[in-house]
Amino acid sequence: MKNKYLNVLNTVLLLTISYIDIAAAQDNTELPEFRNKSFIFQELAGKNADGSRGIGEQKGVTRRDPSDILKVDDTYYVWYSKVVHKDVDEKEQHLKTSGYTATLCYATSKDEGHTWKEQGEALGVGRKGSFDGQAVFTPNILEYQDKYYLYYTGVKHTPGLDHFENNSTNDFTNIGVAVADSPDGPFRRVSSEPILPYNPDGTSFDSYRVDDASLLIRNDKIWLYYKGRNLADGRSGPAQTKMGVAFADKPEGPYKKYEGNPILDKSHEVFIWAHREGVAAYASISKTLEYAADGLDFKSQKAGIKTVPKPNAPGAYRKELTEHMEYGPGVEWGISMRHGPNPYLVRWECDLSIPNAD
Repeated sequence: MKNKYLNVLNTVLLLTISYIDIAAAQDNTELPEFRNKSFIFQELAGKNADGSRGIGEQKGVTRRDPSDILKVDDTYYVWYSKVVHKDVDEKEQHLKTSGYTATLCYATSKDEGHTWKEQGEALGVGRKGSFDGQAVFTPNILEYQDKYYLYYTGVKHTPGLDHFENNSTNDFTNIGVAVADSPDGPFRRVSSEPILPYNPDGTSFDSYRVDDASLLIRNDKIWLYYKGRNLADGRSGPAQTKMGVAFADKPEGPYKKYEGNPILDKSHEVFIWAHREGVAAYASISKTLEYAADGLDFKSQKAGIKTVPKPNAPGAYRKELTEHMEYGPGVEWGISMRHGPNPYLVRWECDLSIPNAD
């Protein structure tokens, strides 16, 4: 009888331990491919027609905010914000290393992003007075039904001034999109109005800045992830930036913002990708890898794994941008930026791919 009781007790104990282990595994959403990872950076090779160093550091030039990378046939493409310092108005010289005086350029590579050649401007500023009449910056890209959609952030002159002030009261940003039949362009705006505007209520998380688009095709819809900044946060706004998402049936919209926004805190730079059955993100302020199986609920499902050193404004080579995939393969490399007097682009590596995803 005693042995029978002990056997039952042991069985209950083992089942309890197993249950605890399973519960712990379910609560700890840390994904194996996210563990013990760090970003490695490499300077870029390549020469442009003018002798400058590809998209690497160049005196008197800002290159920043790279897009995700597309592969079309045997060529890789990246888009980015570019500023030639000497061309910036005297009143805006203090902004020459930012995107607020930029246009969009692009470059190509044949060797998985180690060597790049700048190809020229992809999109200039809009007409005077339009939402993007001052600058276009933070580009991203989506291939859809044999067309290429170039998303970007636009700003106009500060109201009442002949230049851009970069204040915290009325220098709003919005997202627009241009389309082309080829990744080499020419790109034309789909509208003179933004496809995703800031929220005019003055209190929401995206009532001042709507910026930094990153795209997915999911559940037969276009998912546009973006960062928002609250007008009420004033000068402290950048540290309070959060990520939201909007949906559309086609790349040019109309887009409907998700009612559950914001979906991720501490996400000043939007960097997302298709991962397993869901969506992964890198939250730049907390420097953590996050995950949402449904692409939305990062708050309860997040991995929260700190990964350093931090890539600045990264984009990734994402296979799902040009190939239909039911299961996200993760990412392994991309392009990010380095700050300084002449901001420039570098290559990063970090194996965040899914084992046997193919």
